[in-house]
Amino acid sequence: MSANVKSKVEETQKTIDLAAKNYTVELDTSKGLIRIEFFPDKAPGHVKNFVALAKIGFYDGLSFHRIIGDFMIQGGCPLGTGTGNGGYNINAEFNSTKHVPGVLSMARSNDPNSASTQFFICLKTHAHLDGKYSAFGKVKDDDSMAVVRALGAVKTDSGDRPLEKVIIKKATVTETAK
Repeated sequence: MSANVKSKVEETQKTIDLAAKNYTVELDTSKGLIRIEFFPDKAPGHVKNFVALAKIGFYDGLSFHRIIGDFMIQGGCPLGTGTGNGGYNINAEFNSTKHVPGVLSMARSNDPNSASTQFFICLKTHAHLDGKYSAFGKVKDDDSMAVVRALGAVKTDSGDRPLEKVIIKKATVTETAK
């Protein structure tokens, strides 16, 4: 089951101008603020997708449904289970970005072109993901990384599901002229 937001995302993407503007997203979580900057030169389709999802309020109220302390925090599933998406998929944009602490990448199934709305932020370096997942941004500052680490420290069950609900209260997009 999915929340089909494909048409809303496509319409909103028409308003995103990566050549003329810089975009950042601030995730206001139950553990604090995570500020994110993007790599439009590495994965423009993923940047537009994430910014559009944030602009339409898709991430507001969703949880970080999967946390693996030495690996990553994952959110963006409308069902909160890791099985939902936006009713569409986007093509992979594998690039040279290393999966180091703070890097933002899209979650997907075994199909490289199955990313949609779910994303993860690395807690540690994971070279085995390089060139296999579309990295498209990073945590912008030390305060934001401290929040990511706090999320990564939340206790989980044996299935990597947090025992305490960790929510994205609101995702806010900021755009500035280049």
